[in-house]
Amino acid sequence: MPPITDTLSIPDDEIEMSYARAGGPGGQNVNKVASKAQLRWHMAASAAVSIEVKDRLRSLFPSRCTLEGDVLVVSQRFRDQERNREDCLEKLGEIVRAALRRPTPRRATKPTKGSQRRRLEDKKRQSSKKQTRRSGGIDD
Repeated sequence: MPPITDTLSIPDDEIEMSYARAGGPGGQNVNKVASKAQLRWHMAASAAVSIEVKDRLRSLFPSRCTLEGDVLVVSQRFRDQERNREDCLEKLGEIVRAALRRPTPRRATKPTKGSQRRRLEDKKRQSSKKQTRRSGGIDD
């Protein structure tokens, strides 16, 4: 398995590859050759990434995760098996790199004095506009 980052790589024994016949273009060859690649990574049993990263991966990519804790990646972009296999490995790398990035925590901010003043002035303007539409106007 090619490395995910400089310090992280997933061992080959945790990855299972399978091949099937792919749909789409390919002419007569598509009926004979199993060019679609399916990668299954046993993430739940893996010691390569932390539990925090596994949880983030499950929340970021729920459609790629199974109930057993596996990650499924499928590729049938190319006509030959080897390029689809490499594409699966690249996709897995992108997925894991995305899960490795911690989301920046939101910092609560206060509205500025000017924005508060403008908001209140706008509310007063709207209120007076609505009051003039009432029967009789403001001086009722």
